[in-house]
Amino acid sequence: MCDLHDPSEHDHEIHAAGDGLSRRRIMQLLGAAGIATTAVAASADPAMAAASDEAAGLTAAGAAYTPPEGLAQDSPAKRTALGWIERNASRITGLNDEIWEHAELSLREWNSSIAQADFLRRAGFDIEFGTAGFPTAFTATYTRGKGGPAIGFSGEYDALPGLSQNKGVGEHDPKEYVHDPFAPSYGPGHGCGHCALGAAAAAAAAAVAEAARSHKLDVTVKFFGSTAEEQLIGKTYAVSRGVYDGLDAFLDWHPSTGNATGWGTSNAMTAVTFTFLGVAGHGGTPLGNKSALDAAVMMATMSEFLREESMASSARLHWVINNGGDIPNVTPEIAEISYYVREGSVERVQSLLEKVIAVSEAAATASRTSVRHRITSACWNQLPSKAFAELMYDNMRQIGPPKFSAEAQRLAKELQGSLGLPQSGLHDKIGELSPPNPVFLGGGSTDVADISWQVPTVSMGAALAPIGSKMHTWSTASCAGAAPAHAAVKAAAAYLAATAVDLLVKPELLRGVTEEFEKRRKDVAWKTALPDGYEPPMYEPPAWFLKRTGQSWPPENITWPPRRVISKEKFSSLGPALPPQT
Repeated sequence: MCDLHDPSEHDHEIHAAGDGLSRRRIMQLLGAAGIATTAVAASADPAMAAASDEAAGLTAAGAAYTPPEGLAQDSPAKRTALGWIERNASRITGLNDEIWEHAELSLREWNSSIAQADFLRRAGFDIEFGTAGFPTAFTATYTRGKGGPAIGFSGEYDALPGLSQNKGVGEHDPKEYVHDPFAPSYGPGHGCGHCALGAAAAAAAAAVAEAARSHKLDVTVKFFGSTAEEQLIGKTYAVSRGVYDGLDAFLDWHPSTGNATGWGTSNAMTAVTFTFLGVAGHGGTPLGNKSALDAAVMMATMSEFLREESMASSARLHWVINNGGDIPNVTPEIAEISYYVREGSVERVQSLLEKVIAVSEAAATASRTSVRHRITSACWNQLPSKAFAELMYDNMRQIGPPKFSAEAQRLAKELQGSLGLPQSGLHDKIGELSPPNPVFLGGGSTDVADISWQVPTVSMGAALAPIGSKMHTWSTASCAGAAPAHAAVKAAAAYLAATAVDLLVKPELLRGVTEEFEKRRKDVAWKTALPDGYEPPMYEPPAWFLKRTGQSWPPENITWPPRRVISKEKFSSLGPALPPQT
């Protein structure tokens, strides 16, 4: 989710009660000028305005808010769905644990995608691999009756590099330690909890299908197994290819440190990699060499100066040098630095991105190297749904928080002790539903955002990680394969399934969600933020995977083999040779 929920790659600005900034505190932080600037930006930027309740005419400024009750209602179909989850709890948590063990990186989730697809196939879904050309993406479909509303669920299963951790261990203890006397590292791990995300969403989809089967409800349930969420690639590109067209509602969740839903927005984002090309040479005779690493370091340094005068409070700019050479006595001929550029809307991202590109060109000029850049992903800000969040919240409130065992709370407190946090354990309440902060202060991004402009979308978080901790950490990986995740997965599956069933048995709820959706987006013409001619990055699958999933290689939407990146630069001239020195 990944920049959502908590400070991870999937943060939907969801807060538990008391976690959000008060209106008075925001005024103190930004001053009246800050409020005015934000208001002007929202009115001038259609995408930001669509995410604003006031701009969308859904509330009056300063109006008191009380969440409505009675939206979520008991029904035989809902009892069937929740009963299916309870009866199949060991299978659901087993799917989580299986994907946790694989810990496969983005675009290479060979075993994890198959595990999730097999789970749904056994629940009566038809499976088709290769969604939008991605080998590890799949679409699972269950149709009952005349089709009825089309309800979508989102599944993910990619891990993060360097976050390997033994499950259920309260201190940093990598499961996979990569020994290198010059550069020790750790293997991948589920530090964002996507093993739980996909397992719970698959369980919810299966539970809704069971309810439809048992109570003769017309419905099409679609589950989208999505690759590379941590790179924000899978869904954004799939949306541009029409994969999510025809849905009536989309339900999303993400592991978090709290149990809450809301209707805040997220940051739009563009991911870009800059490649500098120079000339290699011996480090002991550096004259005339051209260091691509020097260029990358200069770019990193110069881009930091954008923060004072070129970045609003809603902006984020972060980078990593992902190729900087191999050994000090060889001048690096190629270096790459990757940036995530985030802002409140696609247009605001583009404005900041242009400044980052200018910095790269300045670094290349100063280092006498050449530079090129490629966009690896780009997504919109999320279009919220107040009505959908209110329905989700009512279901969460009625079902109650995850049922954490003493073992789960013990692990959480041990991890908090290791991280220097108060040992308060796991969040065992449902966070109050409250309006988004009146000033958008930025945060994470999500590729679910592009889906939210195509179909009404709700997002929620369920506690998997300890209070006060963060996603994208080894501590989350410890929880994701242990007791905390088992409780979170069952609770999240119940929240998702119950909310989806309400849409089926109470059509007026779906109509209300749809009406708000159309009202919010009426002045916005959505267009993918991916550049023209974009080809998504991919890895060639192993032969066994292609055979097992019935695919061939390569897909039609990429060039294979990819073009090689080779430096053709020449040594730098030092001018005429100097006469001998005496």
